[in-house]
Amino acid sequence: MTTKLLMTAGLAIVLTVAAPASVFAQAAVPAPVGQKPLIVGHRGASGYLPEHTVEAYRLAIAQGADFIEPDLVATKDGVLIARHEPMLGGTTDVSSRPQFASRKTMRRVDGVETTDWFAGDFTLAEIKTLRARQAFADRDQSHNGKYQIPTFQEVIDLAKSESARLGRTVGIYPETKHPIFHAAIGLPLEDRLLNSLRAAGWTEKTSPVIIQSFETANLKYLRGKTQVRLFQLVDADGVDKDGGIILAAPFDKPYDFVVTGDKRTFKDLVTAEGLKEIATYADGVAPWKPYLMAGKQVIGADGKPQDLNKDGAIDERDRVLLPPTDVVRNARAAGLQVHSWTFRNEPKRLASDFKGDPAAEYKAFFALGIDGLFSDFPDTAVAARDSK
Repeated sequence: MTTKLLMTAGLAIVLTVAAPASVFAQAAVPAPVGQKPLIVGHRGASGYLPEHTVEAYRLAIAQGADFIEPDLVATKDGVLIARHEPMLGGTTDVSSRPQFASRKTMRRVDGVETTDWFAGDFTLAEIKTLRARQAFADRDQSHNGKYQIPTFQEVIDLAKSESARLGRTVGIYPETKHPIFHAAIGLPLEDRLLNSLRAAGWTEKTSPVIIQSFETANLKYLRGKTQVRLFQLVDADGVDKDGGIILAAPFDKPYDFVVTGDKRTFKDLVTAEGLKEIATYADGVAPWKPYLMAGKQVIGADGKPQDLNKDGAIDERDRVLLPPTDVVRNARAAGLQVHSWTFRNEPKRLASDFKGDPAAEYKAFFALGIDGLFSDFPDTAVAARDSK
C-alpha cells in the first residue's frame, strides 16, 4: 500500500492506493432484526415531479420515504444547492434564458470534456431565477418550469419541519457530486457540507444523515471530520448480454483513483477484500443493483437477443434474472450495511421475471437482505416493503 497527498484548490485529501424465489434465497442475508429496510426518495419523488425540488422532496416524505436525497453542487458564491450534476442544462430551463446564453462553456468533468451551463458559474441569486424540469423524457412534463432549485439549507429545513409535523424522523442522504471537480474550481464541497450539518446539530452516527460519494478520498476526509454515517457508492457503465458488469470511463472507477493512478475499478471495491477496506472509512456500501443481482439476455439461434415480450424492442423486459452475487453476504461479513439503487416503476426498466410489477422487484431485493434502497417512486417502495 502507498499513500499520496492530493492537493486540489487548497483541499488536502490523503489517498491510500492499493496495488425465481429459490434463486433469491441463495444469497439471502437477513437485515438486522426489527429493522425495516430504509426507503430513500431518490432526488425526491422524482418519478412524479421534477427532481431535486422542494416539491419532489415533500411528496417523497408524504409517500412515506424515510430519507430524501439531495445531490449537492456549489454555486459561484459557495452555496450548496440540490442538483444531480454541476451541469444545469438537463434539469433546468437555463437553455431558454437568453441572458445566460454566454455562460455555456466547456469544462472537464472527471476527465470528460463537457459543454453545458455549470452551477459554479452562477450566483445563488441567478440560480433562483431558473426553474426545474423533468429529466426523463418518458415522464410527466406538465410540471416543467414551476419549481425553484433549492439550497441544501432548504432541504435540511424541510426535513426538520416535516419530522416535527409528522411525528417521525425524516433523514437526509446528501451526495457530494464530483468532489475533485469542485475542489479544482475552488469550490470544495466537504467543509461546506459539514458546516451545514454542524449548524443543524447533526454530527453523530445517530443523526438523521447519511453522506454518500462515488469517490473514496473525500469519504476518508469526511471520516476524519464527522461521525455521521458514510456510504461508498459503486458505479458501472452498463450490463452486457450475459449479465456481466461493463466498466468504461468515467464510470469504471472512483475519479480519485484516476488522479492517483490507482489501477483498481469499482468491481474491485465489491470484492471481499475491497469491502473490508471500505469498512475502514465508511459505514456502508451502495452498489448499483446489478452488482447484487443482474439479468441476462436470451440469445437466439441467430446470435441475436430474443424479444421475450414480442413488443419489437429490446430492453430490461427481455432479460432473465441471474442468481444473486455474494456482495451482500461479504459486505455483512465486513461489518457494512448495504443500500442499492435505482428502483423505478416503468415496466421497460424491470426484468422479465417481475412481469411488469415493480413490487416484485422490490421484494426480490429485500429478500437479499439489503438495508435500504433508492426509489424514484417511494410510495411503491414503501408499499412493497410494508406488505412483506
